[in-house]
Amino acid sequence: MPKLRLAIVGAGPAGIYAADILLKQEHGFDVSIDLFEQLPAPYGLVRYGVAPDHPRIKGIVNALREVLDTGDIRIFGNVLYGRDITLEDLKRHYHAVIFATGAVRDASLDIPGIDLPGSYGAADFVSWYDGHPDYPREWPLEAKEVAVIGNGNVALDVARILSKHADDLLPTEIPDNVYAGLKASPVTDVHVFGRRGPMQVKFTPLELRELGELNDVDMIVYDEDFQYDEGARNAIASNKQIMVIDKIFAKWRDRPVGTASRRLHLHFYANPVEVLPSTGSGQAARVAGFRYERTEPDGAGGVRGTGEFREVPVQAVYRAVGYFGSALDGIPFDEVHGVIPNHEGQVLDPTQPGHKVLPGVYATGWIKRGPVGLIGHTKSDAMETIRHLVQDQGNWWTPSEPDEATIPELLRSRGVEYTNLDGWRALDEHELGLGAAVGRTRIKVVPRDDMVAISNRVSATGATAVQ
Repeated sequence: MPKLRLAIVGAGPAGIYAADILLKQEHGFDVSIDLFEQLPAPYGLVRYGVAPDHPRIKGIVNALREVLDTGDIRIFGNVLYGRDITLEDLKRHYHAVIFATGAVRDASLDIPGIDLPGSYGAADFVSWYDGHPDYPREWPLEAKEVAVIGNGNVALDVARILSKHADDLLPTEIPDNVYAGLKASPVTDVHVFGRRGPMQVKFTPLELRELGELNDVDMIVYDEDFQYDEGARNAIASNKQIMVIDKIFAKWRDRPVGTASRRLHLHFYANPVEVLPSTGSGQAARVAGFRYERTEPDGAGGVRGTGEFREVPVQAVYRAVGYFGSALDGIPFDEVHGVIPNHEGQVLDPTQPGHKVLPGVYATGWIKRGPVGLIGHTKSDAMETIRHLVQDQGNWWTPSEPDEATIPELLRSRGVEYTNLDGWRALDEHELGLGAAVGRTRIKVVPRDDMVAISNRVSATGATAVQ
């Protein structure tokens, strides 16, 4: 029976789902899959992109763990594509590769002052509070008043973490350094700005409802934003999700406010115009305010400017206007959309006439379609890519060294201190133990060197976790 040696770059949900779908299919050939992950731990944005106070994400982690625990997939963690392993390496050892590297950079926001000190990307902040090993351990939380630009789930996550009292995060897996930073934060007001109206938001009802459950935080919305036009009324009548969002807002509008030590403001019809600089003499300018233009419905489902400008004093700004993919060595990249150009997962070469399909190279997840959709979309996305991979059997690469033993040998020869599935289990158990010792779910290990050392520690039998 013919054999497919497949490499998948990225061990988040997109890569793991793609491996699982391929292994469960009947396709007339044996399959051997190696997952390469630049971090010492798997799960991608499920581990490093979701706020720690979202316990429902545990269900996704459990599903991903079940796939890995079948033992049919090898993981090589702490391996960076383009440095530790290259495209030429993959061609020599595999028949095909699927890139599932996601989108982890902040999308840009082109307004004056966005690069002032005190202005941050939401993705960077999320990586900090989720204990990503490649981000600084400290975060500057000196602002009393903060602006968050965006109306998606990430914007709400950022606003919630900034306004939530640190002690209320202790039952979660929040890293110790993050708890200490948030505990010392002097924040009193967090303002969230969205360009459209409250019935055009991109976040889910569940995310919104969680904001109203924060301890000692007043939810403040403004009546001027709830003068609905016909489009908004039709959306409420025809869309159950929008109807629930409207009911949540209606409850908040009736709530008394003024007793909490912190306030979370939601501003709609607010188009970002400028991040205002401080003007004190003798000191470098930094964030001192946020300027926006009031918008209004344009009658066609969008909004238009009204010419009315407003300013809000803030000392920090977080832009949460989307994620963006990163280019990969030797692989075509669309700089405008932040994705690998592809047709249903088959990577295209834009330099060739007709954008010819590149043999043996595929993409799935956000690096394929952009940072849209939820986890469920990732499964259907992977199915599409795997369908083409299977159909393209005659166009795969012809590896000269397909033996499975060659990959560990190659990485060791380059001095790569890689981790494997047993190593991840050891790290997972260690983090759970740290949490159990103090009555918490988990305490994440943050430094990369510590993660690798725990994963690869010598066992009682004298064998290392990495084989």
